[in-house]
Parts: sequence; structure tokens; C-alpha cells
Amino acid sequence: MASASILTRSELVRRGQRLEYFTIGYNSLEGLVSIVAGIIAGSVSLIGFGLDSLIEVTSGAALLWRFHHDLDHSRREQVERTTLRIVGGCFIALALYILYESGSTLIGHEAPERSIPGIIVAAVSVVVMPLLARAKRRVAVGIGSGAMKADSRQTDFCTYLSAILLGGLLLNAVVGWWWADPVAGLVMVPIIAKEGVDGLWGKACCDDCERH
Repeated sequence: MASASILTRSELVRRGQRLEYFTIGYNSLEGLVSIVAGIIAGSVSLIGFGLDSLIEVTSGAALLWRFHHDLDHSRREQVERTTLRIVGGCFIALALYILYESGSTLIGHEAPERSIPGIIVAAVSVVVMPLLARAKRRVAVGIGSGAMKADSRQTDFCTYLSAILLGGLLLNAVVGWWWADPVAGLVMVPIIAKEGVDGLWGKACCDDCERH
């Protein structure tokens, strides 16, 4: 496979588009399964994970829009900043939702049911997301895209969420620690909130942006 350094910009853009189409398809399925399984099991962190998947779908759609305008130098920076702010706002909303639901669950001692589908989804994502994030970073560096870099960080973030979620679900399923699920949700909150704030302020910028 050719490295990003010898690919033309148009080839990198097409590669980025393929990665975003995969992101949209995979995360749509992941989000649907996670939310349904979370509702059935009463799992706050699983529902939150599903909502994060839908945020990644939104981000993927925004990146496709960004790639569509890649050759328009006058609009490129504006499109990237708009993408960052959209994703940042979604992250803040997600953080507030998980904070409220996790706190309510802990206070009310509402134990979630075991969720085998949730465990499977989280385990698959732990494997898939790091590979996807790495591929996105290569494209981001190749075209100097801050928006694509932010999207790759979001995919990295999905990996962390997957690991946290998997740990919480396994502890609940194996040893019956029902509180592990809402605690796992609370662990997600500061990570999500930081990414959201960075996105709103446009801080998630590719290191090579200024040189392109």
C-alpha cells in the first residue's frame, strides 16, 4: 500500500471519503445495537456508547461535506471549524446526558441486566476503532486537515469508551457489580466534556495544518 507521503491530495481525499463512509455504516449499526441493548438491559453506559456512535455518524457526514469542498481553498478552513463546533456541541450534550443518567442510577440503586450483545459490540469496537483511527490520522496529516485530525481523535475516543464499557459490562455480568455500569458512564464524562470544549474552541487542529 502506498504511503500517505507519496499519494496525491486527490487520492488522499478519496481515501478519506472511503474511511468516512465506513465510519457512518459501522457506527450506525453499532449505535443501533448499543441503544437497543442498553434499553433492554437498563444500561446507562451502553446507551451512552450508542449515542456516541451516532455522534461519530454526524462527524463522518460533516467530514464528507468537508472533503466535497476540499478544492475550494476559500471555504476549507470555514468548513473545518464548523465541523469541529458541531461535533463539540454534540459531545457536551452527551456528557450532560450521561452525567444525569449515571447519577440517577447510582442514587436510585437501579441495577442493569446483563447484556451479551453489549459485550460483543464493545469487544469488536476495541479491535476495529484503533485501526480506523490510525488510517484517519494518515489522511489528516497528508492533507493538513484539522477536522480530519479531530475525527481521528474522536475515533480514538470511541476506543477508550469501548474499553471502559466492556470492563463495566463484564464486571456486572461476571461478579454482579451493578454499580460498575453507571460508574463506567461517569468515567466517560470528563473525557467527553474535554473533547467537546476543545471542539467548540477549535483546538483540535492538525499539527501540520499551517504548513499546507
